[in-house]
Amino acid sequence: MAVIVRWVGTRWSRALGPRTSLVSGNNFCCQYRTSSTLPSGKKEIIQNGPDLQDFISGDLSDRSKWVEYKGNLKRQKGERLRLPPWLKTKIPIGKNYNKLKNTLRDLNLHTVCEEARCPNIGECWGGGEYATATATIMLMGDTCTRGCRFCSVKTSKNPSPLDPMEPYNTSKAIADWGLDYVVLTSVDRDDICDGGAEHFAKTVSFLKERNPKILVECLTPDFRGDLKAIEIVARSGLDVYAHNVETVPELQRQVRDPRANFDQSLCVLKHAKTVQPHIISKTSLMLGLGETDDQIYSTMTALREAGVDCLTLGQYMQPTKRHLKVKEYITPEKFKYWEKVGNELGFLYTASGPLVRSSYKAGEFFLKNLIAKRKTKLSESGKSPDSCSSG
Repeated sequence: MAVIVRWVGTRWSRALGPRTSLVSGNNFCCQYRTSSTLPSGKKEIIQNGPDLQDFISGDLSDRSKWVEYKGNLKRQKGERLRLPPWLKTKIPIGKNYNKLKNTLRDLNLHTVCEEARCPNIGECWGGGEYATATATIMLMGDTCTRGCRFCSVKTSKNPSPLDPMEPYNTSKAIADWGLDYVVLTSVDRDDICDGGAEHFAKTVSFLKERNPKILVECLTPDFRGDLKAIEIVARSGLDVYAHNVETVPELQRQVRDPRANFDQSLCVLKHAKTVQPHIISKTSLMLGLGETDDQIYSTMTALREAGVDCLTLGQYMQPTKRHLKVKEYITPEKFKYWEKVGNELGFLYTASGPLVRSSYKAGEFFLKNLIAKRKTKLSESGKSPDSCSSG
């Protein structure tokens, strides 16, 4: 008896012999189709093609064929680009994935992994190569006061008030997970006087109280350029201060909310290092929005001249039809080139790849070791962290 697996609309159809049973939610219906009526060509495709387990694992990409990909990588007017094979990722499954998701729901916490529809959620939450499940906690709710054209997070002029228990609940969840490196980020909250800086600081404080050895990265908004707010977060006890410039200066107005701009973001990164010279600063660029190579290089140079320590570069992926379209899919080889450029410019760490995001587990693994070495060096030299210069 032949077994046939077919995709019907957004559901799976599994045929056993002459009868096909289709299950969707609580609905059940039957379709009649015999495999013997299929043309011989289609029979061969079904027999030799991927089975249900291949789709469950998501392992459908043959990396050896990446260089042979002939699809368009640059969008022409009126065209919608097809996703190239190197951007197809595994479906998120596994014990760690389910554990993290359940804990987040129980404590009413949010992650940027879910809200921004990150393609790496299965790897980071599931453990992946470095065997440590990580999640980027998004503080201050799931609704942003800004409307950047690349971001799928919900927006509102007047989001719900801050949850006063969130800093405590966040520290409790992370303690339960047993993580040794955590990333905290947030939505923009222009409706709050300090932009939520104190909320960030409380969360870091609770985390360090529960586990003094935990390493904390804060990926912050720009706080409207409020230097005092930046200082509050920089002095909170964090280890990595991250703020994303998102794109090259020439595309800021097209990509980000009008209240954000490149110079203001650069000011955030500079001031954090001025306040706490020993911390590691980090930022991120999305590629594929229409930027040129010269613009990318100039932006990387400006970031390094501003004292930024770490840089990540990743492919922009359109989250919904309402958001900016992808202008170009950058090849893995070109991302490798930018990684080499970043290293030559003197960044401590450059992560560059199609699926790299600002909070990416491989980067956290590297930063964890970098921070440990830096702290050991400071301890041996007898210097206090505040007296140490960057680099």
